Amino acid sequence: MTRKLLGQILVEQGVVTEEAVNKALTYQKGKKMRVGEALIALGSCDEEAVTKALATQARLPYVDLRKGKINEEFAKLATREAVEQHRFIPLLEKGGKLVIAIDDPLRVFELDNLGFILNRDLQPALASPTSLRAKMREVYGIGEENTVAKLVGGSAETESEDAPIIRMVQKMIETALQERASDIHVEPFADRIRVRFRIDGVLVERATHPPHLQGPLLSRLKIMAGMDIAEKRKPQDGRISAQVSGRDLDIRASILPGNHGETMVMRLLDQQRGLVSLEELGFDPGDYARFKSIIRRPNGIFLVTGPTGSGKTTTLYASLKELNRPDVKIITAEDPVEYQLQGVNQCQVRHQIGLSFAKILRAMLRQAPNIILVGEIRDRETAEIAIQAALTGHLVFSTLHTNDAPSALTRLVDMGVKPFLVSASVQAILAQRLVRMLCPHCKQPYQPEDSELKSVGLQRSQLPPHGLYRPDGCPQCDMSGFRGRKGVYELLELDSGLRDMVFRGQPHSAIRERAKATGRMSTLLDDGVRKVVAGLTTIPEILRIAHALE
Repeated sequence: MTRKLLGQILVEQGVVTEEAVNKALTYQKGKKMRVGEALIALGSCDEEAVTKALATQARLPYVDLRKGKINEEFAKLATREAVEQHRFIPLLEKGGKLVIAIDDPLRVFELDNLGFILNRDLQPALASPTSLRAKMREVYGIGEENTVAKLVGGSAETESEDAPIIRMVQKMIETALQERASDIHVEPFADRIRVRFRIDGVLVERATHPPHLQGPLLSRLKIMAGMDIAEKRKPQDGRISAQVSGRDLDIRASILPGNHGETMVMRLLDQQRGLVSLEELGFDPGDYARFKSIIRRPNGIFLVTGPTGSGKTTTLYASLKELNRPDVKIITAEDPVEYQLQGVNQCQVRHQIGLSFAKILRAMLRQAPNIILVGEIRDRETAEIAIQAALTGHLVFSTLHTNDAPSALTRLVDMGVKPFLVSASVQAILAQRLVRMLCPHCKQPYQPEDSELKSVGLQRSQLPPHGLYRPDGCPQCDMSGFRGRKGVYELLELDSGLRDMVFRGQPHSAIRERAKATGRMSTLLDDGVRKVVAGLTTIPEILRIAHALE
């Protein structure tokens, strides 16, 4: 009888689809992994489901080691050395045979040798690798000193006690950089430590470590970030400067105490990749021409709005890079200084000594700058100083946390700034979000349903002959169907009519409608639809960031 393939068994059991198996087969090529490992890596199914299918394929019983305890009487039948060498756990006696748990059906050929060592007839049962490792550690103490070394590809015996942790952290950061991750999330739970990377704006689980590594791992990260390793009750912020794979990396670290310990999030700032030009931001040609015209004005305020992680700082740095010339003096107030700009005077906010945005802003005006960047307008004092600077001949760039561009005008008024000052000083506002771009190597054309087109206000007559594109998945994009992100923009340029509405205290909804009607603003949805029609992204991606605002 021909043995069934693992993928076929999983499909028959309803665990995965044939499409998922095909993707896994593509993904595993050149990676030296089995199809089950590929399915787990892609998130198509979990380790236990693969183990059950392997047990069916090998005609072995399956055992879930996560449930129940190991009988001490049977555990004593094997020595620690034998368990460590052969990776098994004695479970019980049945029909005159000792039932043992193993994690790989191919290892049944070792049983003759193992049976000789134990002087027993053996009956293997299949358990998942993770659960077997956990039981080996729980019952025999195996893996306490070698787990980290194995993860980073080294030997614990040949180096100092701390070396494996140091190498694991280095490997984690290197891997994150190779996979284009923007953040690393280290999250402790009762039974494990989860490591996730944010790739193209989406969190992906990349590693799981045993819980006993929590203390050494976080202590190492805290030391690197200059944090207090003895303080475990309060949030902390820090910064790590590292050279990884020959590239200078700046890492902003944040610690937050949680139920099972401290969670750390590290934002990776690649000094080589971070400074992009205006052309690379992804502007529509019309908005790009307007944007370049606005930032070349001699005075006024230009605001960039959006949530955390929407690319506001990248846009502002690209603007300063465009304007940076030997005859122009640029000063910035930032918290923190993310990237070093050649020829720009950059100031770091230090709240612990009272050096706030407002204090730096007052001082920098005495330095006779042409252009000022204020990292964020957070309060009335900072807003009023920035406006006074704009009204006295300076070009001021800053950010606000609002959902759309017109909301920034009413937000300034809510802070306590007089409406006539807002209407006189603000030149333009750019709201932005980041959306994932389709992988150019594997995107597939399709004809969308009418309901899908209606959700973004598209007519079928506006589509190109091939229709739209959707993600598929290939090794180039790690089977996600997406690779990289671009900005989606809403650029509001104020004219006399809009300034009058701000002066009279009109609601932001009225300002928004007037701006759209007069062509002074193209919305996030408008720009998103243009990118969908151009085959750069998908309708679901645009609806994820724009549907609530239209």
